[in-house]
Amino acid sequence: MFILKLLSRNALRHRLRTLLTILGITIAILAFGLLRTVVSAWYAGVNASSSTRLITRNAVSLVFSMPVSYLERIKRVEGVKGVSYANWFGGVYITEKNFFPNFAIEPSSYLDLYPEFTLSAEQKRAFVMDRKSCVAGRKLAERYGWKIGDSITLKGTIFPGTWEFVLRGIYSGAEQSTDEGQFFFHWDYLNESLRKTVARRADQAGVFIVGVKIPQAAAETSLAVDALFKNSLAETLTETEKAFQLSFVSMTEAIVVAIRIVSYVVIIIIMVVVANTMAMTARERIGEYAIFKAMGFRSWHITGMIFGESLFITTCGCSIGILLTFPVAARFGEMMGAFFPVFHVEPMTIYLDIAFSLIVGIIAAIFPTARAVRIRIADGLRRIG
Repeated sequence: MFILKLLSRNALRHRLRTLLTILGITIAILAFGLLRTVVSAWYAGVNASSSTRLITRNAVSLVFSMPVSYLERIKRVEGVKGVSYANWFGGVYITEKNFFPNFAIEPSSYLDLYPEFTLSAEQKRAFVMDRKSCVAGRKLAERYGWKIGDSITLKGTIFPGTWEFVLRGIYSGAEQSTDEGQFFFHWDYLNESLRKTVARRADQAGVFIVGVKIPQAAAETSLAVDALFKNSLAETLTETEKAFQLSFVSMTEAIVVAIRIVSYVVIIIIMVVVANTMAMTARERIGEYAIFKAMGFRSWHITGMIFGESLFITTCGCSIGILLTFPVAARFGEMMGAFFPVFHVEPMTIYLDIAFSLIVGIIAAIFPTARAVRIRIADGLRRIG
């Protein structure tokens, strides 16, 4: 207790300088935490992917569709336990600003393959029975104030027209990493309209979701599925769900790398700031350290005081920064919910905050300590006055 009192009084001898240094550390820790959380949110889809699911798409590009008749042939592949299909709809709610992922799906088989989307039995039954119904994620429903039974209208972009739905279910994520910002409706509802308007686009699926019995045999199952449609008009490419999600992340890999670099640059900058603070402190107290030596204090006593003061300052800044990270991240996640539906601070980010604050405190104290320990008593006392 006495040691903490001594360190705090030493640290607050120049209050303005110490408080500004703590403020700088707080901002650095807060910035590092947010940047790390943004990177984690970027990979949320990858981290939430299941090893029991494969994605089959057109081998040329995701833009091109495949005949929905492929479903029955995929079902017969050894190792496959279930198959569903979906189309990216790309609808807009009221204005283009209201972006959220919306898909046309086959309800029963799709929800069976995604158990992380938790929906009550009553809501699931209502969704399956009503062809014009839809299901929205909890966060998406909260964002727009939707309630069960509400009528929702989307403006089609890929599929032009005005599409009306009735909200029959609001799903929650079984895990923290589950995306609760998606919107699903019946593929049959879309297909019926296409048969009347653009027949050549009917009976087509954007992707097939393939559930596998043995995750370790995913590669063999992927090859078997693709072999079925080799040399056909719509050849397929089957890959794990994680690889499928990574293909989207790789398009913006340069941005992710830049964010990571900036997060570490922030730590280096604050390290220089703390080192400068400790160097000024040590230089001002050279005479005091000489007196300590003359009184019989050892070098390790002086080392403890300098390192303790440095760690006290960085720990205060780190603690405040970590406490502020959670409310700031929550607010940022609300503002950017359309782009980062899963945005939460991971435990690893907090561990890195603590580790970096300790590293900064230790490195910042090394050179001032070396100078204070090497000073001779006579030289130190000569500097008094």
